[in-house]
Amino acid sequence: MTHISLLWKVQFTDSFRCRLMQWKGPTMPEARPIRDDISAKELRRRARRETNGRVASRLLALANALDGMDRGEAARRAGMDRQTLRDWVIRFNAEGIDGLRDRPKSGRPTWLDEGQMASLRALVLRGPDPERDGVSTWRAKDLCRIVEARFGVAYSENGMLRLLHDLGLSWQKTRPIHPEADLKAQARFKKNSRC
Repeated sequence: MTHISLLWKVQFTDSFRCRLMQWKGPTMPEARPIRDDISAKELRRRARRETNGRVASRLLALANALDGMDRGEAARRAGMDRQTLRDWVIRFNAEGIDGLRDRPKSGRPTWLDEGQMASLRALVLRGPDPERDGVSTWRAKDLCRIVEARFGVAYSENGMLRLLHDLGLSWQKTRPIHPEADLKAQARFKKNSRC
């Protein structure tokens, strides 16, 4: 047996009869108080307006706890553990609502310096020259090849996609438009057609 759910102690009475009493152990510490300068109603209002879902769920958990809901139940309804809610209470008490946001994670620095990153961004935004580059649209594989040739740094395709994301670019391609397409005729067609 690896876990004992109840602990017992032996207590001798005056007549030396032995009786077992359940030992309750140390009592649970009192729940940390939550600062009350922002009401539960205001926390819920801010949770509705919050664009970050994780912050919104933390705000709702705090609002439920402020309204007197059991901390374990408030945490469960917000999709977290009671201990996690306690950690957010500590951050909320110290930093307010801004403390409920995830802190930036540094991660590994990129292998390219600022100038190389700016050069890559300009290259991607300018687009490929089919005669010079041999492709009509950039793919991650093509950019990996060019970065390795120009800067001597080898990236995997997934690493290149992450790098493009860090540069504020999307890896998705735009919808192709035929060079001889008549945009005005397409706009007239969209106006006149009723779906």
